[in-house]
Amino acid sequence: MDFLNDFLLPPAKSTHADAVDKLFGFVNFVSVILIVGITIAVLYFVYKYYRKSENEVTPIIRQNVPLEVAWTIIPLFLVFIVFGWGFKGYMELTQVPEDAYEIHVTAQRWLWKFEYPNGATTTNELHVPANRPVKLLMQSKSGDVIHSFYVPDYRIKKDVLPNQYTQVWFNVKEPGESDLFCAEYCGTGHSDMTGTVIAHSEDEYEEWLADAGSGSMKDLPPVERGEKLFTQNACQTCHSLDGSRKTGPTVKGLFGSEEEMESGQTITVDENYLRESILNPNAKIVAGYAAVMPSFKGQLSDDQIDAIIEYIKAQK
Repeated sequence: MDFLNDFLLPPAKSTHADAVDKLFGFVNFVSVILIVGITIAVLYFVYKYYRKSENEVTPIIRQNVPLEVAWTIIPLFLVFIVFGWGFKGYMELTQVPEDAYEIHVTAQRWLWKFEYPNGATTTNELHVPANRPVKLLMQSKSGDVIHSFYVPDYRIKKDVLPNQYTQVWFNVKEPGESDLFCAEYCGTGHSDMTGTVIAHSEDEYEEWLADAGSGSMKDLPPVERGEKLFTQNACQTCHSLDGSRKTGPTVKGLFGSEEEMESGQTITVDENYLRESILNPNAKIVAGYAAVMPSFKGQLSDDQIDAIIEYIKAQK
């Protein structure tokens, strides 16, 4: 079963993943045995009972109580095994260790934000210590939709709901990187709502956390600061930098261009238009694009908006 799991599944990088894989292997092993057994039985009965002549009369088939009891009890027994095994794993996932390291997660279309105990934040990149229980306290931004936090390598998936907390925990066995996905369809940018989970050794994690918490963008030039804010808020998920079409218009050559709105109005892209698009994105929609961009009102300060605008202006 281990060979089958290695072939069918991604690497098992969390302590919980091994238990999930064993149950997965058991279900597959039993399924193969049953399908092979049933196929052999069907072929045998086809050969044994096919009509050998036109005058042969089909026999009347009587019930067979022992056989009917067997094909009822055996599947029921297997169901109880799978249920008990799965329920045990489920209960382990719901019992968060008391010493678990807590990180806050906010999901919104179409990005993941992570806030650490020292106030540091990251976007679409979750940093965790290895060999230590980690608890994620998660919620979707108010007014947003349901998302689902899914890391295949860890065998964890949990819905993230608006105006309600959900939680999940895991323990990564060793340092390394794993892919993060949203597993609940959340709109046109759903497939772009991805990220990376980076597990560090304990010492490396403390070092990273100290640097992330002390880092400041206030002293950076406006364009560089805007670039970091553009990345942190996952603007590149919907707005390309190379002119390619995504969910929203590209920012390459955007400033100073003439854009036709869905209302038929033509707008010259200037600072006021960009600011309005960040704070009230549905006020003016570019023709050919859907009104799906969330508002960043209350999330970005005036200085941060100014920096993002300067960065967009620099994309010639």
